[in-house]
Amino acid sequence: MLTNFKRVFNFAVNDFSREQGISIAAIFVLAITTLLLTGLIFFQGVANHLATQIQNKIDITAYFVDGTQEQDILNVKDEILSMSSNIKKIEYVSKDQALALFNEKHKDNPVLANALQEVGDNPFLPSLNITTNGDPAQYASVANILQTADFSKLIEKVDFSQKKDIIEKVYSVTSKINIIGIILGIILVFVAILVVFNTIKLAIENSKEEISTMRIVGASDWFIKGPFVIQGIIYGVISFFICIVLTGLAAYFVASQLYSILPGFNVFDYFLSNLWIFVSVQLGFGIGVGAISALVVVKKYLSI
Repeated sequence: MLTNFKRVFNFAVNDFSREQGISIAAIFVLAITTLLLTGLIFFQGVANHLATQIQNKIDITAYFVDGTQEQDILNVKDEILSMSSNIKKIEYVSKDQALALFNEKHKDNPVLANALQEVGDNPFLPSLNITTNGDPAQYASVANILQTADFSKLIEKVDFSQKKDIIEKVYSVTSKINIIGIILGIILVFVAILVVFNTIKLAIENSKEEISTMRIVGASDWFIKGPFVIQGIIYGVISFFICIVLTGLAAYFVASQLYSILPGFNVFDYFLSNLWIFVSVQLGFGIGVGAISALVVVKKYLSI
């Protein structure tokens, strides 16, 4: 068994070396399609980052009755967290903080500044800003909890009804981004497999006479298929090393430029933190497509 495997492997290496032009072409096509697939992973990462950034800017606010003690508000915060697992973040904003935020936001607007001076006292209410995972149903659930009898005596109002339309639109957009990414991925994988399949088909067709001869002299199916499958694996492994190096270099050099466009998203850090995904996809796609394409193509000649 081991002897046969060594022979098959040697045949594969010899064919790979003999047909260098075709081998290089197959590796090149496989590497390009793998890089395109890798680009889709980065696209999904950027899309998820943008979706998260948008979702983090959407929240609902529970305004408390003027004079409510800070400890009572913090107790409500703890109770809400224990009652709902969908809450991503709750931020307590005191009256003084709300006034400071308003002044900072509208410091260049003298009309609002004068209006605030006319009021005299601090007109803002203490509040809790609540952020969930973005699903409108989750915000509705939290709003319903806040409006129950347990909290109604402390809470002046909850602004979910005013923000409901915006929350639904944001959730719809972010959901569509994910769907588009999945559709693009399916299309790209299909096209990539088709291109690689046809390239490897051309490489194997140059050996069809050799396949016919081996078949006539009684070689087993495995002995005929083996060298071509191993060649497909070699194509995949070499294309993987090319792709992982190019991906790392591209991510490193593009990181600073992209960070200025997308603050908070470092493409090189994303590459390193998801390295196992890139390795799995590139190596699995390269070896899988290379080996399966070779196996399918050579099978048609076994009937000769």
